[in-house]
Amino acid sequence: MLLAGITRAFVNRRKWEAPSFAALTAIYAAGILSHILLDLVTSFGTMIWSPLEWSRPAWDLIFIVDFTLTAIFLVPQWLAWVYAHPEKVRRRAVGMWLVFVPAPFLIAKIAAIAGAPISDRVVLSAIVILAVLFLLPAFLGGGLKIQHHTWNRAGLAAAVIYVACTVYAHHVAFSRIQKFAEVDHLQVETIGALPLPPSLWHWDGLVRTARGVYELRMDLADKPVNDGELLALEHHYYPDAPPNSYIEIATRLPEVQKVLWFSRFPVTRFHKEGDVAVVEISDIRFVQTRRDRPPSFTYRVRFGTDGSVLSQGWATR
Repeated sequence: MLLAGITRAFVNRRKWEAPSFAALTAIYAAGILSHILLDLVTSFGTMIWSPLEWSRPAWDLIFIVDFTLTAIFLVPQWLAWVYAHPEKVRRRAVGMWLVFVPAPFLIAKIAAIAGAPISDRVVLSAIVILAVLFLLPAFLGGGLKIQHHTWNRAGLAAAVIYVACTVYAHHVAFSRIQKFAEVDHLQVETIGALPLPPSLWHWDGLVRTARGVYELRMDLADKPVNDGELLALEHHYYPDAPPNSYIEIATRLPEVQKVLWFSRFPVTRFHKEGDVAVVEISDIRFVQTRRDRPPSFTYRVRFGTDGSVLSQGWATR
């Protein structure tokens, strides 16, 4: 309402045409709420209840940066721009296609780093789809028959369908990781199925137990498996370091308590570097992107021989 009031005051002073106060309020509300919703559906989540409650709900439907959903929102808007002026259609269409062509290769590179490689066939398919969307209507003249708002409405409808598909995929993935925990008789503290880029089929099943985290990478394109086959699937176990006085001191530090609050699947590690004791806490949600660096969101505390804290902070190397 405040933004709507400011807008009305601004346009009235300049005697511009603008939507009514009520319409502007609805527009701003839709923009703000959609932004919050698009944070909520990710595996990172957002603190929607603050300051009433300091929690971070996350629906785990899409990856933190979902390139597919981004493209679904973005491409229709660019298509609307391409076909806004008939005399510039072909030049704009070719230009936009050349801008978007490198994206599949970049996304494939990022996905490989994240441990979810994309096949060359998928990359080629993405390039063909972009060519069909940008070039085919331009050279056949069909795109000029579609109105500006129709492109954007189609994009919104496609985005809603895509998110609906992620709801179903998440249900299937979550059922599998639940079954894995049940068959392996795990004492579950926290469990989740998190999306992996770039497709609906790749998911990361995580189970936090009292002594560590189990991880099961899943491809929903594979046929359903029975209990025995489920246990035989390749999975990883990340054990916590045995308790000691250094870990006990570290977990009492205010900064580490914030890290543990943020981490959904934390693993505690301990080692020594000469006389220095090192405690590290990593959230298994975030992968190790480089071999010469610790996993993302790894918090490190270094202790001297007398138990004093020498340093603490996010580990970068």
